[in-house]
Amino acid sequence: MKIESQIEKISSFQHLELLANQVVEGFISGMHKSPFHGFSAEFAEHKVYNVGESTKHIDWKLFAKTDRLYAKRFEEETNLRCHIIIDNSSSMHYPKLKENQNFFDNKIGFSVLASAVLMNLLKKQRDAIGLSVFSDQYEYYAPEKGSDRHHRMILNALENLLKKPFNHKMTHTTTFLHQIAEKIHRRSMIILFTDMFQSGTNAVQDEALFSALQHLKHNKHKVVLFHVIDAKTERSFDFDNAPRKFIDVETSEEVAVFADNVKEEYEKEVEKYFKKLALTCSQNRIKYIPVSVEESFEKIMTTYLVEKQNFG
Repeated sequence: MKIESQIEKISSFQHLELLANQVVEGFISGMHKSPFHGFSAEFAEHKVYNVGESTKHIDWKLFAKTDRLYAKRFEEETNLRCHIIIDNSSSMHYPKLKENQNFFDNKIGFSVLASAVLMNLLKKQRDAIGLSVFSDQYEYYAPEKGSDRHHRMILNALENLLKKPFNHKMTHTTTFLHQIAEKIHRRSMIILFTDMFQSGTNAVQDEALFSALQHLKHNKHKVVLFHVIDAKTERSFDFDNAPRKFIDVETSEEVAVFADNVKEEYEKEVEKYFKKLALTCSQNRIKYIPVSVEESFEKIMTTYLVEKQNFG
């Protein structure tokens, strides 16, 4: 089943963990046709089953082939440490959701569900997960751990992001990326969800932001940047030509324009910025992946699996 149809089928569910699990299961069920066949084998090896042991981990498929009982022997130590960072500034709460829309139809909701989906994959492979959330302050931090209790705590923090009322909050991305980089001491995969919008943009601020992204690479971390946007309006500027009032969700500044009058110049500047981001990330060996809220989560899961395979 395609991820899109899977999402449509389960969009009525409110529970984040259940929703993430359904997305992952739909993805894994199609993986036999992908280069990740065998990914779900999270154990290290087999051992001969001894009478009296729990039957929970018996590999029944192997029994059917060999007529002998083998149990899966699981890794006792964590394979990977992963720290997820979510930008929770006001611009991430765009677009404003209508009554009949799902929570993941805006940037923060999309990022929260994508994070829960990645956590589900990490849990399946017995990996450790940490979380940081920032906006105009460092809102939440949890170090990388692999226990069920820790997993539940982080899921609860993600659910709380969806429940909080919207407030106008400036973006202090540079400040908090530096702080987060200093907190992660052991080599990890760092996954960042952000729309890369800053409060006021100029060459100096851009340079400071790129420096902060580079800081995340210290201690030989692997960094994946998911650039979350609403492609229809933020990249293509797809509005009708009725007079509109555009409001900066962080500063509340307003400007009234006809969309058609600025569309061409806007799209040119946006593409220039995206190319600059992609080039800077490439130069710093940061994996740069633009994703839009109307897309499925397949690109995110596939990127994670590829980067994990290359994380040696």
